[in-house]
Amino acid sequence: MKEQLLAVITWLLGPEKLRPPDRPIELDSRSWLEAQPPKPPGETKPTHLWPRWIFLRCLGLIYFSAFYSFAFQIKGLIGPDGILPARDYLHAIATSPNVRAERFWFAPTLLWFGSSDRALMLVCWIGLIASMLVVINSWPRGMLFVCFLCFLSFIAAAQDFSSYQSDGMLLEAGFISLFCAPPGFWPRLAPGNGPSRFSMFLLQWEWFRIYFESGVVKLASGDQSWRHLTAMDDYYQNGPLPSWIGYHVQHFPHWFHASTVILTFAVELVLVWMLFLPRRLRIACFCLVTPFEIGIILTANYTFLNYLVLCLGFLLLDDRVVEWILPQRIRKLVQGKDFSRASTAPPAGWRQRWREYSRPVGMGISGICLGMVFYVATVQLVWMFVPELTLPQAPVEWLDPFRIANRYGLFAVMTHARYEIEFQGSTDGKTWIPYPFRYKPQDPNKAPGIYAPYQPRFEWNLWFASLGSWQQYKFVVWTEARLLQNSRDVLKLFAANPFPLSPPKEVRAVIYQYWFTDLKTKREQGTWWRRQLLGEYAPALEMQSNGRPAVLDIPTFSPPEP
Repeated sequence: MKEQLLAVITWLLGPEKLRPPDRPIELDSRSWLEAQPPKPPGETKPTHLWPRWIFLRCLGLIYFSAFYSFAFQIKGLIGPDGILPARDYLHAIATSPNVRAERFWFAPTLLWFGSSDRALMLVCWIGLIASMLVVINSWPRGMLFVCFLCFLSFIAAAQDFSSYQSDGMLLEAGFISLFCAPPGFWPRLAPGNGPSRFSMFLLQWEWFRIYFESGVVKLASGDQSWRHLTAMDDYYQNGPLPSWIGYHVQHFPHWFHASTVILTFAVELVLVWMLFLPRRLRIACFCLVTPFEIGIILTANYTFLNYLVLCLGFLLLDDRVVEWILPQRIRKLVQGKDFSRASTAPPAGWRQRWREYSRPVGMGISGICLGMVFYVATVQLVWMFVPELTLPQAPVEWLDPFRIANRYGLFAVMTHARYEIEFQGSTDGKTWIPYPFRYKPQDPNKAPGIYAPYQPRFEWNLWFASLGSWQQYKFVVWTEARLLQNSRDVLKLFAANPFPLSPPKEVRAVIYQYWFTDLKTKREQGTWWRRQLLGEYAPALEMQSNGRPAVLDIPTFSPPEP
């Protein structure tokens, strides 16, 4: 029994069994579903070296996009002169009697060692460099750890600006990839170190849960628009950052939008189960779901979220499919000249002995970490259906600060109106000049763009704030205070400073409702949006003679239910 259990653990946590190097895959011109490599005795399933290689390169690019967007925003968001300084947040945690002893676990961030502007930019640059090294496949396992640590450091300290499901998706995928990535400084395809079955399954499990849990919450939310097939009728107009392609799709007839609702349910609740079916059906699932993701990417700007889901989908494929598609020249470039010998020749001398001694320890650590992730992710899925089921909750609480095992649920309730917050400054209290945004709708004549995977977190969060009250999103008031001070870092979050010589005396935040113009108006006038001023959103502030802001008035207006 003990030997059998050990064999199962080794099979689960050890690398996939690879085909012998002297039996290379030779695919003919038949369909990639039918083409079969010569199978040596004992080999029954294709391997996943190429899907892993593609996914890890894409993951490096996604990490790069995340750090790249942080590089332009992080000082304005959580810097010492930013909207929500990380220094103040961490100090509050350190002095709290409830979490003082567990502060590093409660907020797992490198910023405990320093949260100055230089420290923030240092973490950004380290993340950027590490992510590019992942892309070029240089020490992928080590660089993925650096990327994960740097990204977690920002997410754990960014407060209101890191409460997005996309951040949890990237942290979960990044953590699991540490156990999927090959060792070595230049592993190329790493034929001698295939991905472990457990890590591959958990990445596929994340892909499945993102879709399936999103479908479940749509039904469980009770939103009638999903049930009446009207959820997509104004979806392209009311998302956080619409695109110009979404503008045109918005004007398609109702039958098209109703069809996309049906397609969404079909993908999220039905097609994703093909992950657990035989190989050909998994490949068919990839071919069906990939265009669905590309359509979302083109019609909306959901940061790196859909790019990550798209890349996770590549793990549904296997080496047979990828090698049939990739030209031989590219395959040889990645594999290298010594691909055959590298797949079987064991490392000589002390390296071989070190690997033999450390392998049980590594498998033990891998088993504990991946087992915890699997339990926490799965139990949260189970609780969606049976919330009263009593299961150990301590592992869920242990992993919660790290966000490496999450519950997902996109678009549970649709928003059927678009509101936009605009900051305005004045030197006399009568003439108000708006602060121009970089990405979100403001000027009715400006076309919505395509910015993803770049994530403007400040503007993204303003969309959520517009659906609630300023009491729920106090960062709006803190932004007003920073604008009164002409904070250089906060002003960089905007497209320009309308008060370059001296700061305004008063700052307020107003709220508009926006609609797409019809196609006729767009052709005749060139305007993409029409808007209506609804009133003031947050308290207007005035700078006093002592250098402190004071509240001028508190608005009583609240946006109508979307």
